[in-house]
Amino acid sequence: MKPQLKRSALVLAGAIGLYTAAPSFAADTPVAAAQTADAASAPRGPRQPETQEQLERRLGSVETLIEKSSAAKQIEASGNVQAQGQRAKARELRKQAEEAYKAGKLPEATRLLDEAAKMMFESVRLAAPEDVTREKKQRDFDNRMDSVKALLAAQKRISAEKNMGAKGSETSAKIEAQMREAQALATAGKLDEGRAVLDSVYVTTKTAIEGMRSGDTLVRSLHFSSKEEEYHYEVDRNDTHKMLVKVLLEEKRSTNPGLEGMVQKYVDQAASLRANAENLAAKKDFEGAVKALEDATKELVRAIRSAGLYIPG
Repeated sequence: MKPQLKRSALVLAGAIGLYTAAPSFAADTPVAAAQTADAASAPRGPRQPETQEQLERRLGSVETLIEKSSAAKQIEASGNVQAQGQRAKARELRKQAEEAYKAGKLPEATRLLDEAAKMMFESVRLAAPEDVTREKKQRDFDNRMDSVKALLAAQKRISAEKNMGAKGSETSAKIEAQMREAQALATAGKLDEGRAVLDSVYVTTKTAIEGMRSGDTLVRSLHFSSKEEEYHYEVDRNDTHKMLVKVLLEEKRSTNPGLEGMVQKYVDQAASLRANAENLAAKKDFEGAVKALEDATKELVRAIRSAGLYIPG
Protein backbone atom coordinates (compact mmCIF):
# COMPACT_ATOMS: atom_id res chain seq x y z
CA MET A 1 0.00 0.00 0.00
CA LYS A 2 1.31 3.44 -0.87
CA PRO A 3 2.36 5.49 2.18
CA GLN A 4 -0.13 8.26 1.45
CA LEU A 5 -2.96 5.75 1.17
CA LYS A 6 -2.00 4.13 4.47
CA ARG A 7 -2.07 7.53 6.16
CA SER A 8 -5.42 8.23 4.51
CA ALA A 9 -6.77 4.96 5.81
CA LEU A 10 -5.77 5.93 9.34
CA VAL A 11 -7.41 9.32 9.04
CA LEU A 12 -10.49 7.59 7.68
CA ALA A 13 -10.55 5.11 10.55
CA GLY A 14 -10.55 7.97 13.01
CA ALA A 15 -13.21 9.81 11.04
CA ILE A 16 -15.50 6.78 11.09
CA GLY A 17 -14.70 6.10 14.73
CA LEU A 18 -13.27 2.60 14.14
CA TYR A 19 -10.58 2.72 16.78
CA THR A 20 -10.05 4.13 20.22
CA ALA A 21 -6.44 3.13 20.92
CA ALA A 22 -3.65 1.80 18.69
CA PRO A 23 -5.05 1.56 15.15
CA SER A 24 -4.30 -2.09 14.50
CA PHE A 25 -6.51 -1.69 11.45
CA ALA A 26 -3.60 -0.04 9.60
CA ALA A 27 -3.89 -2.52 6.77
CA ASP A 28 -1.19 -3.18 4.23
CA THR A 29 -3.64 -3.02 1.34
CA PRO A 30 -6.78 -1.07 0.41
CA VAL A 31 -8.60 -4.39 0.18
CA ALA A 32 -7.98 -5.18 3.84
CA ALA A 33 -8.90 -1.63 4.81
CA ALA A 34 -12.10 -1.96 2.80
CA GLN A 35 -13.02 -5.06 4.78
CA THR A 36 -12.61 -3.08 7.99
CA ALA A 37 -14.76 -0.27 6.67
CA ASP A 38 -17.39 -2.76 5.53
CA ALA A 39 -17.34 -4.36 8.95
CA ALA A 40 -18.02 -0.96 10.45
CA SER A 41 -21.21 -0.67 8.42
CA ALA A 42 -22.38 -4.21 9.20
CA PRO A 43 -25.25 -4.75 11.68
CA ARG A 44 -23.99 -4.66 15.27
CA GLY A 45 -25.11 -3.77 18.77
CA PRO A 46 -26.39 -0.31 19.73
CA ARG A 47 -23.72 2.34 19.41
CA GLN A 48 -23.01 4.55 22.38
CA PRO A 49 -24.30 8.09 21.69
CA GLU A 50 -21.53 10.56 20.96
CA THR A 51 -21.20 13.61 23.11
CA GLN A 52 -21.34 17.11 21.66
CA GLU A 53 -17.58 17.43 22.16
CA GLN A 54 -16.88 14.13 20.35
CA LEU A 55 -19.09 15.13 17.44
CA GLU A 56 -17.39 18.50 17.18
CA ARG A 57 -14.00 16.78 16.90
CA ARG A 58 -15.29 14.34 14.31
CA LEU A 59 -16.79 17.11 12.21
CA GLY A 60 -13.30 18.53 12.02
CA SER A 61 -11.57 15.22 11.23
CA VAL A 62 -14.05 14.36 8.47
CA GLU A 63 -13.63 17.82 6.97
CA THR A 64 -9.85 17.33 6.98
CA LEU A 65 -10.27 13.94 5.36
CA ILE A 66 -12.45 15.31 2.57
CA GLU A 67 -10.66 18.58 1.91
CA LYS A 68 -7.02 18.45 2.97
CA SER A 69 -5.82 14.88 3.51
CA SER A 70 -3.51 12.84 1.31
CA ALA A 71 -6.63 10.90 0.33
CA ALA A 72 -8.16 14.10 -1.03
CA LYS A 73 -4.95 14.82 -2.95
CA GLN A 74 -4.94 11.27 -4.31
CA ILE A 75 -8.49 11.70 -5.62
CA GLU A 76 -7.70 15.03 -7.23
CA ALA A 77 -4.57 13.67 -8.89
CA SER A 78 -6.30 10.54 -10.20
CA GLY A 79 -8.70 12.38 -12.51
CA ASN A 80 -11.17 9.57 -11.83
CA VAL A 81 -14.67 10.98 -12.40
CA GLN A 82 -16.37 8.36 -10.24
CA ALA A 83 -13.99 8.99 -7.36
CA GLN A 84 -14.54 12.72 -7.57
CA GLY A 85 -18.31 12.16 -7.62
CA GLN A 86 -18.13 10.06 -4.45
CA ARG A 87 -16.04 12.75 -2.81
CA ALA A 88 -18.68 15.35 -3.69
CA LYS A 89 -21.34 13.16 -2.05
CA ALA A 90 -19.13 12.81 1.04
CA ARG A 91 -18.77 16.60 1.17
CA GLU A 92 -22.57 17.04 1.01
CA LEU A 93 -23.16 14.45 3.74
CA ARG A 94 -20.63 16.15 5.97
CA LYS A 95 -22.45 19.47 5.41
CA GLN A 96 -25.76 17.86 6.40
CA ALA A 97 -24.11 16.39 9.51
CA GLU A 98 -22.94 19.86 10.56
CA GLU A 99 -26.45 21.23 10.11
CA ALA A 100 -27.90 18.39 12.20
CA TYR A 101 -25.26 19.04 14.87
CA LYS A 102 -26.15 22.74 15.03
CA ALA A 103 -29.81 21.80 15.32
CA GLY A 104 -29.05 19.55 18.30
CA LYS A 105 -29.82 16.35 16.38
CA LEU A 106 -26.74 14.53 17.59
CA PRO A 107 -27.72 10.94 16.60
CA GLU A 108 -28.54 12.19 13.10
CA ALA A 109 -25.22 14.02 12.91
CA THR A 110 -23.39 10.83 13.94
CA ARG A 111 -25.11 8.78 11.24
CA LEU A 112 -24.38 11.34 8.53
CA LEU A 113 -20.72 11.60 9.53
CA ASP A 114 -20.36 7.81 9.35
CA GLU A 115 -21.84 7.83 5.85
CA ALA A 116 -19.64 10.74 4.76
CA ALA A 117 -16.45 9.05 5.95
CA LYS A 118 -17.30 5.73 4.32
CA MET A 119 -18.28 7.47 1.12
CA MET A 120 -14.88 9.14 1.16
CA PHE A 121 -13.18 5.78 1.59
CA GLU A 122 -15.01 4.46 -1.46
CA SER A 123 -13.74 7.49 -3.33
CA VAL A 124 -10.15 6.67 -2.29
CA ARG A 125 -10.59 3.09 -3.43
CA LEU A 126 -11.85 4.19 -6.84
CA ALA A 127 -8.93 6.59 -7.16
CA ALA A 128 -6.35 3.85 -6.61
CA PRO A 129 -7.47 0.77 -8.58
CA GLU A 130 -3.87 -0.25 -9.22
CA ASP A 131 -3.36 -0.89 -5.50
CA VAL A 132 -6.51 -2.98 -5.31
CA THR A 133 -5.58 -5.09 -8.34
CA ARG A 134 -1.94 -5.54 -7.37
CA GLU A 135 -2.83 -8.34 -4.96
CA LYS A 136 -4.58 -10.26 -7.72
CA LYS A 137 -1.62 -9.76 -10.05
CA GLN A 138 0.69 -11.11 -7.36
CA ARG A 139 -1.52 -14.17 -6.83
CA ASP A 140 -1.66 -14.81 -10.57
CA PHE A 141 2.13 -14.48 -10.80
CA ASP A 142 2.66 -16.89 -7.92
CA ASN A 143 0.27 -19.44 -9.41
CA ARG A 144 2.03 -19.25 -12.78
CA MET A 145 5.40 -19.64 -11.06
CA ASP A 146 4.14 -22.79 -9.33
CA SER A 147 3.04 -24.18 -12.71
CA VAL A 148 6.45 -23.45 -14.24
CA LYS A 149 8.18 -25.13 -11.30
CA ALA A 150 6.02 -28.23 -11.83
CA LEU A 151 6.84 -28.19 -15.54
CA LEU A 152 10.54 -27.83 -14.79
CA ALA A 153 10.37 -30.84 -12.48
CA ALA A 154 8.72 -32.81 -15.29
CA GLN A 155 11.38 -31.63 -17.77
CA LYS A 156 14.19 -32.78 -15.47
CA ARG A 157 12.50 -36.11 -14.86
CA ILE A 158 11.99 -36.79 -18.56
CA SER A 159 15.55 -35.65 -19.36
CA ALA A 160 16.83 -38.25 -16.93
CA GLU A 161 14.54 -40.92 -18.39
CA LYS A 162 15.85 -40.28 -21.89
CA ASN A 163 19.48 -39.86 -20.82
CA MET A 164 19.62 -36.35 -22.29
CA GLY A 165 22.77 -35.59 -20.33
CA ALA A 166 24.35 -32.16 -20.90
CA LYS A 167 21.65 -31.11 -23.37
CA GLY A 168 18.90 -31.70 -20.84
CA SER A 169 20.87 -29.90 -18.12
CA GLU A 170 21.44 -26.92 -20.42
CA THR A 171 17.72 -26.64 -21.11
CA SER A 172 16.97 -26.83 -17.36
CA ALA A 173 19.54 -24.12 -16.64
CA LYS A 174 18.02 -21.76 -19.22
CA ILE A 175 14.57 -22.28 -17.77
CA GLU A 176 15.82 -21.61 -14.24
CA ALA A 177 17.60 -18.43 -15.40
CA GLN A 178 14.37 -17.10 -16.90
CA MET A 179 12.47 -17.98 -13.74
CA ARG A 180 15.00 -15.98 -11.69
CA GLU A 181 14.62 -13.05 -14.08
CA ALA A 182 10.83 -13.15 -13.72
CA GLN A 183 11.08 -13.30 -9.93
CA ALA A 184 13.51 -10.37 -9.85
CA LEU A 185 11.10 -8.24 -11.88
CA ALA A 186 8.19 -9.18 -9.60
CA THR A 187 10.24 -8.40 -6.49
CA ALA A 188 11.03 -4.98 -7.99
CA GLY A 189 7.31 -4.32 -8.32
CA LYS A 190 7.25 -4.96 -12.08
CA LEU A 191 4.63 -7.69 -11.97
CA ASP A 192 3.41 -7.23 -15.53
CA GLU A 193 6.93 -7.54 -16.94
CA GLY A 194 7.68 -10.48 -14.68
CA ARG A 195 4.49 -12.25 -15.72
CA ALA A 196 5.40 -11.76 -19.40
CA VAL A 197 8.77 -13.45 -18.84
CA LEU A 198 7.08 -16.23 -16.88
CA ASP A 199 4.51 -16.81 -19.63
CA SER A 200 7.35 -17.12 -22.13
CA VAL A 201 9.29 -19.65 -20.04
CA TYR A 202 6.04 -21.56 -19.43
CA VAL A 203 5.59 -22.06 -23.18
CA THR A 204 9.30 -22.83 -23.64
CA THR A 205 9.20 -25.54 -20.99
CA LYS A 206 6.02 -27.09 -22.38
CA THR A 207 7.62 -27.20 -25.81
CA ALA A 208 10.77 -28.82 -24.40
CA ILE A 209 8.71 -31.52 -22.70
CA GLU A 210 6.61 -32.21 -25.77
CA GLY A 211 9.77 -32.37 -27.90
CA MET A 212 11.41 -34.90 -25.59
CA ARG A 213 8.31 -37.07 -25.60
CA SER A 214 8.01 -36.95 -29.41
CA GLY A 215 8.56 -40.39 -30.87
CA ASP A 216 9.19 -41.77 -27.40
CA THR A 217 9.77 -45.53 -27.34
CA LEU A 218 11.69 -45.45 -24.09
CA VAL A 219 9.55 -47.99 -22.24
CA ARG A 220 9.88 -50.53 -25.00
CA SER A 221 13.68 -50.18 -25.11
CA LEU A 222 14.26 -50.53 -21.39
CA HIS A 223 15.09 -53.87 -19.81
CA PHE A 224 13.85 -54.66 -16.33
CA SER A 225 15.17 -57.30 -13.97
CA SER A 226 11.66 -58.12 -12.81
CA LYS A 227 8.02 -57.23 -13.35
CA GLU A 228 8.04 -55.50 -9.98
CA GLU A 229 10.82 -53.19 -11.16
CA GLU A 230 8.86 -52.47 -14.34
CA TYR A 231 5.78 -51.76 -12.22
CA HIS A 232 7.60 -49.10 -10.21
CA TYR A 233 8.84 -47.54 -13.43
CA GLU A 234 5.28 -47.40 -14.78
CA VAL A 235 4.10 -45.78 -11.53
CA ASP A 236 6.67 -43.05 -12.07
CA ARG A 237 5.68 -42.62 -15.74
CA ASN A 238 2.02 -42.40 -14.78
CA ASP A 239 2.84 -39.76 -12.16
CA THR A 240 4.67 -37.74 -14.81
CA HIS A 241 1.67 -37.80 -17.14
CA LYS A 242 -0.67 -36.80 -14.32
CA MET A 243 1.58 -33.80 -13.73
CA LEU A 244 1.52 -32.97 -17.43
CA VAL A 245 -2.29 -33.03 -17.48
CA LYS A 246 -2.31 -30.50 -14.66
CA VAL A 247 0.29 -28.07 -15.93
CA LEU A 248 -0.47 -28.31 -19.65
CA LEU A 249 -4.26 -28.22 -19.47
CA GLU A 250 -5.02 -26.15 -16.38
CA GLU A 251 -5.78 -22.91 -18.22
CA LYS A 252 -7.56 -24.56 -21.14
CA ARG A 253 -9.87 -26.47 -18.79
CA SER A 254 -10.75 -23.39 -16.74
CA THR A 255 -11.87 -21.44 -19.82
CA ASN A 256 -13.54 -24.23 -21.81
CA PRO A 257 -16.37 -26.11 -20.02
CA GLY A 258 -16.77 -28.54 -22.93
CA LEU A 259 -13.11 -29.48 -22.84
CA GLU A 260 -13.21 -29.79 -19.06
CA GLY A 261 -15.87 -32.53 -19.27
CA MET A 262 -13.94 -34.44 -21.92
CA VAL A 263 -10.61 -34.23 -20.07
CA GLN A 264 -12.20 -35.20 -16.76
CA LYS A 265 -13.68 -38.33 -18.36
CA TYR A 266 -10.20 -39.52 -19.33
CA VAL A 267 -8.71 -38.49 -15.99
CA ASP A 268 -11.38 -40.41 -14.06
CA GLN A 269 -10.82 -43.52 -16.18
CA ALA A 270 -7.06 -43.23 -15.60
CA ALA A 271 -7.61 -42.94 -11.85
CA SER A 272 -9.77 -46.07 -11.88
CA LEU A 273 -7.14 -48.02 -13.80
CA ARG A 274 -4.40 -46.74 -11.47
CA ALA A 275 -6.37 -47.90 -8.43
CA ASN A 276 -6.81 -51.32 -10.05
CA ALA A 277 -3.06 -51.49 -10.74
CA GLU A 278 -2.26 -50.72 -7.11
CA ASN A 279 -4.66 -53.44 -5.94
CA LEU A 280 -3.02 -55.95 -8.28
CA ALA A 281 0.45 -54.92 -7.10
CA ALA A 282 -0.64 -55.42 -3.49
CA LYS A 283 -1.46 -59.02 -4.45
CA LYS A 284 1.98 -59.37 -6.11
CA ASP A 285 0.36 -59.58 -9.57
CA PHE A 286 2.89 -57.17 -11.06
CA GLU A 287 2.29 -58.30 -14.63
CA GLY A 288 -1.38 -57.36 -14.39
CA ALA A 289 -0.47 -54.15 -12.52
CA VAL A 290 1.92 -53.08 -15.29
CA LYS A 291 -0.77 -53.61 -17.92
CA ALA A 292 -3.32 -51.62 -15.90
CA LEU A 293 -0.82 -48.78 -15.40
CA GLU A 294 0.02 -48.66 -19.10
CA ASP A 295 -3.70 -48.37 -19.84
CA ALA A 296 -4.04 -45.65 -17.19
CA THR A 297 -1.23 -43.63 -18.76
CA LYS A 298 -2.82 -44.02 -22.21
CA GLU A 299 -5.98 -42.39 -20.82
CA LEU A 300 -3.90 -39.43 -19.62
CA VAL A 301 -2.29 -39.17 -23.06
CA ARG A 302 -5.79 -39.08 -24.57
CA ALA A 303 -6.74 -36.32 -22.11
CA ILE A 304 -3.81 -34.18 -23.27
CA ARG A 305 -4.46 -34.87 -26.94
CA SER A 306 -8.13 -33.96 -26.53
CA ALA A 307 -6.97 -30.40 -25.77
CA GLY A 308 -5.06 -30.23 -29.07
CA LEU A 309 -1.61 -30.99 -27.65
CA TYR A 310 0.06 -33.95 -29.30
CA ILE A 311 2.27 -36.23 -27.26
CA PRO A 312 3.03 -39.82 -28.17
CA GLY A 313 1.68 -42.61 -26.10
